[in-house]
Amino acid sequence: MVLLDVFPYLDCLQRCREQFRGLHVIAGVELGEPHWHGAAVARLLSAGQFDRVLGSLHCLRLGRHFPGPDDLYQLRPAAWVIREYLAETARLIEGTDTFSVLAHIDYPLRYWPHEAGRFDPGAFEEEFRHTLGVLADSGRALEINTEGPLLPEITRWWHEEGGTAVALGSDAHEPARVADRFAEATAMAEASGFQPGSHPYEFWRRAD
Repeated sequence: MVLLDVFPYLDCLQRCREQFRGLHVIAGVELGEPHWHGAAVARLLSAGQFDRVLGSLHCLRLGRHFPGPDDLYQLRPAAWVIREYLAETARLIEGTDTFSVLAHIDYPLRYWPHEAGRFDPGAFEEEFRHTLGVLADSGRALEINTEGPLLPEITRWWHEEGGTAVALGSDAHEPARVADRFAEATAMAEASGFQPGSHPYEFWRRAD
């Protein structure tokens, strides 16, 4: 596990705020597998003031190993990977209150194997709805992440399971791709019953 060096990061943000006064620059952090690393997460969050904290799952526990989806598809059937990922995501939500937004619930789909055929969200509706319901009950937001496939079914199920807010994220990892495909994600959020706040960085809320 790699810990964020908080103070250089916050110093960099402050320089950006001073240089680009027309932008609203917020401090954020993504916590990978926070339910497995409680002490480390507590130290990290106590070291800085973050405006947005995301929680995410990138791997599963197999004995003493922690393979990600790209390796898991080589070890287990594709359907098993999706179901176990969603089950562990539900445990993540229930196991920690350290984040406000669940990131990329569809993370394994980025590595979906071609030999498994076209991914059908409906085949995993029960598992998605269960995890989304757990998230809704916790009062937190769901991220629509544009790095992977945009599946309107998931956003619709989120609304139907009682989800109250979504956040947009591009997972860009490079400046040129920041906010990539946000127009498509925006249309999907609106079609699923969410409306934007007064500023782009705010959560989208239920329209009803």
